[in-house]
Amino acid sequence: MTEKKSPSRSAAPDAVPAPRVSVIGSGYLGATHASAMAELGFEVVAADPDTAKIAAFSEGRIPFYEPGLEALVAKHLASGRLRFTTDTAEAVAASDIHFVCVGTPQQLASHAANLDYVEAAMAEVARSLTHDGLIVGKSTVPVGTAERMRELVTALAPDGVAVELIWNPEFLREGKAVHDTLTPDRIVLGGASPRAEALMRALYAQPLSTGTPIVTTDLATAELVKVSANAFLATKISFINAISEICTIAGADVRTIADALGHDARIGRRFLDAGLGFGGGCLPKDIRALMHRAGELGAGRVVGLLQQVDEINMGQRQRVIDLTREALGGSVLNQRIGVLGAAFKPDTDDVRDSPALNVAAALHLRGAQVAVYDPAAGETSRRTFPTLAFAPDVETAVRGADAVLLLTEWPELVAVDPAALGSQVRHRIIVDGRNVLDGDRWRAAGWRVIGLGIAEPEPAHASPRTAPLFVVA
Repeated sequence: MTEKKSPSRSAAPDAVPAPRVSVIGSGYLGATHASAMAELGFEVVAADPDTAKIAAFSEGRIPFYEPGLEALVAKHLASGRLRFTTDTAEAVAASDIHFVCVGTPQQLASHAANLDYVEAAMAEVARSLTHDGLIVGKSTVPVGTAERMRELVTALAPDGVAVELIWNPEFLREGKAVHDTLTPDRIVLGGASPRAEALMRALYAQPLSTGTPIVTTDLATAELVKVSANAFLATKISFINAISEICTIAGADVRTIADALGHDARIGRRFLDAGLGFGGGCLPKDIRALMHRAGELGAGRVVGLLQQVDEINMGQRQRVIDLTREALGGSVLNQRIGVLGAAFKPDTDDVRDSPALNVAAALHLRGAQVAVYDPAAGETSRRTFPTLAFAPDVETAVRGADAVLLLTEWPELVAVDPAALGSQVRHRIIVDGRNVLDGDRWRAAGWRVIGLGIAEPEPAHASPRTAPLFVVA
C-alpha cells in the first residue's frame, strides 16, 4: 500500500547516517543506478566481473549507449563519489547497502528466467559481508525468488553479521534510464523492516521530497509489481496491433482510433501506437517468465492471456515482411532493400530481441540484398548479425533500393527529407509500420505509402510493382 503502514512501521526510527552504497552488476541497470546514487550524494562502489567493462567505466567510457550516462559517470569519477571495481568483496566491505542489479535472461529452451546470476551475486555479497548490511534486490525476478534469496543470504552471512534482504524493483526505460532513476514515478519497497525502510528513505530522500510516492509491501507483491507493469504495457501494445489488423481489412485508420481511445482517462494514449511491436531485453523475456511462473502456480488465465499477447507481437514482424514482399511483386529475392533502424527502440544501441533486426535478417534469408543503418546500434547489430551489411549513413543504406524500411523511429530517421531520399533509391515505396511518417508529405514527394492499420489511397497511375514504395515498419 502507498504511504499507509501499521503503527509498528510508522514509528519514527532513530536517525541513521548517510549510507554507503555498493552496486553489483554494471549493465544498463547497474551502471545507471550507481551513477544516480552518486548524483544523489552517496559514496558508491560498482562491481562487475567483466574486466574490460570496468576498465572502460573507470576511464569514463561507456560500453553501451545510454543518453546522459557518460556525463554522469565522468562527473562522479571526478567528484570521487563513484568508482568501479572487479572485486565484489572490496565493494561490499566499503558499503552498507548492497544493490543487486544483475541480469535475468531467458533460459535456453525455456520461457523461465535464468536466476543463476542473481543467486551467484546474492551469495557473493552475503559471504563478503564484514559488517551488518542491507541487500536490495533490483533485478526482475519471478515471484517467490526473493524469499528464497533471503534464506540464502541469511545462511551464508558470516557469524555475528546481521543481514536483511528486501526488494526494490526497477522501472527504467532504456534511453531514459538516468531520468527515471533520478526522478522515478514510484518507489516500491518489499519486505523492509523499519530500520531498512529508514535507510531506503534516506537514500531516496531527494525524489521523495519532490512528491514521488513510496509503496511499502511484502516481498511477493514487490516482485509482481514490475512484471505486472511490463505485462500490462505489452498487452496494451498487442491490443492496438490486433485492432490495426481489423483496420487494414475494413479500411479504417488505427491512428485515429488510438487518438480517440486515448482521450478516455481510463485508457490513455501512451503505448497505444500500432506498429512493428515491442522487443528489447525486458518486455519479451519478462512476459514469458511471468507466463512460465503463472503456469507453475496454476494461474492458467494469465498464461492464456500472455500467450496471445506474445503471439500478436511476434506476428507483427511477419506482417511487415509480408507487406514488403507484396509491394515488391510477391518476392524479395535479389531485391535491394534499405533498412533504417536496428535498435529495438530509439535512444539505445540495444538490439536484444529487436523487431527491426529480426525483419532485416528474415528478408536477408529470403534472398534480399539488405543494407542496414542505425544512428547508434550499428556495432551491436554487426556483432549480432555479422552476415548483414551495415551502412555508415542513410544515403548509403538506401542507394539503389527497390524498397526502404524504417524499422526504428529515431527522430532523425523520421525527419528524413522524402524528396532528397527519393533521388537515391530505385523505386519509391513506403510501408509505414511504425505509423510515424507524414503520409501526405511523402506522397507529395512521389512515394507510395503503406501503413499498418492505415488505409492506402489508390495510386492514380502505374501498377503497385512500378509505383514508388518506401516501407516503414
